[in-house]
Amino acid sequence: MSIYTEQEAKAILDKVIALSKADECTATLGGGINGNIRFALNNVSTSGIVSDCELGVQVAFGKRVGIATINEFDDESLERVVRRAEELARLAPENDEFMPAIGKQTYKATPTFDQSIADITPEYRAKVAADSITPCKNDKLIAAGFLSNGTGFFASANSNGNFAYQQSTSLDYTCTVRTEDGTGSGWVARNAGSVKDFDANVEIRTAISKAKGSAGAKALEPGKYTVILEPAASAGLISFMMFGFDARQADEGRSFLTKKGGGNKIGEQVFDPRVSIHSDPWDVDVPVMPWDGEGLPREKMPIIDKGKVSYLEYSRYWAKQKGKEAKGSPGNLIMSGGTKSTMDLVKGTAKGILVTRTWYIRMVDPQTVLLTGLTRDGTFYIENGEIKYPIKNFRFNESPVIMLNNVEELGKPVRVGDDESPFLMMIPPMKLRDFTFTSLSDAV
Repeated sequence: MSIYTEQEAKAILDKVIALSKADECTATLGGGINGNIRFALNNVSTSGIVSDCELGVQVAFGKRVGIATINEFDDESLERVVRRAEELARLAPENDEFMPAIGKQTYKATPTFDQSIADITPEYRAKVAADSITPCKNDKLIAAGFLSNGTGFFASANSNGNFAYQQSTSLDYTCTVRTEDGTGSGWVARNAGSVKDFDANVEIRTAISKAKGSAGAKALEPGKYTVILEPAASAGLISFMMFGFDARQADEGRSFLTKKGGGNKIGEQVFDPRVSIHSDPWDVDVPVMPWDGEGLPREKMPIIDKGKVSYLEYSRYWAKQKGKEAKGSPGNLIMSGGTKSTMDLVKGTAKGILVTRTWYIRMVDPQTVLLTGLTRDGTFYIENGEIKYPIKNFRFNESPVIMLNNVEELGKPVRVGDDESPFLMMIPPMKLRDFTFTSLSDAV
């Protein structure tokens, strides 16, 4: 069994808590059923279903902590994993920043479960692959992609009486389309909250169009350009920036939000006044679990309000040191925008570059959030409101802090999910000035 009901999960976790002889015990139980299909070179290469469930046990003797996991749940196995965690705790050094398990919390359920995704069958996944491959074959293009869907649950309990349980679903699709000669590449990705929000027949047209349009790319000199970043292109940059919204980093002088002379920049104008980002676990477009990794309840809260920093994350340890309240860390990022599509922004651009996607993003300088990475899968030159021709990909060196101070216009936010990001996001396409491209890349 991979998905337990609330009653079944609680029964297992209660047994674990009762078995522990430590000063405190926290147990988590999570599992799911995940289906997938992968295709490449216009053929299905793999498909399958993964079903698993895992129990994690964390105990503490004073400030000594031990953790053990297991995926068997009979009484003997539960006893074994608890004793193993306790053995490890007795061997562990004291953690000077140890914080006791949280007390009993109240959680308001969020709409993370969708029945239409839970009902997805292998036949549905096969049809998505066929709908992606067939039009590419017809156009003498080559498709490679992946569809995954999952239904899961997460439950936790501790010796202080706290308990949490909720189910969730997920649907992720990505497809890269190449021309036969390998000179053109297009890409599309969708993270959907419901089957009705996803249609492979529609999505594949985006990748096909970009693959055809990006063949025969011309070289353009690196430099500073007006750019239009599609939501997928800016999401990774913004995710990196959010790691700097940590109060301890800022207070200790390790963040772009460190204030000169000490302290942090909460309440200060750091971004363009048009930039507003908030988090809301109950948002119907991007719902997330109502608690964070420590079990703290999440709240609806502003993060950036009209360019001013409204939120910094305080860990429970750092909150205690600074006399602050620790709140649940955000699970989603919702950025305000306008009503225009990406192509509407293109129509209003005299000269610029359209970026489909940014890739292989890495940190250069955490104190300025200077990032480097590459464009890929369709980069185009814009002139007089039209896409004139494809251009070779660039390496960029840019800080999202600077980027969000060079805003010219924001479009309509769309849902973006990224495996490398801890956040589910609603991000608009962005028109920005003076985006820095440092060199050319021959990769497509």
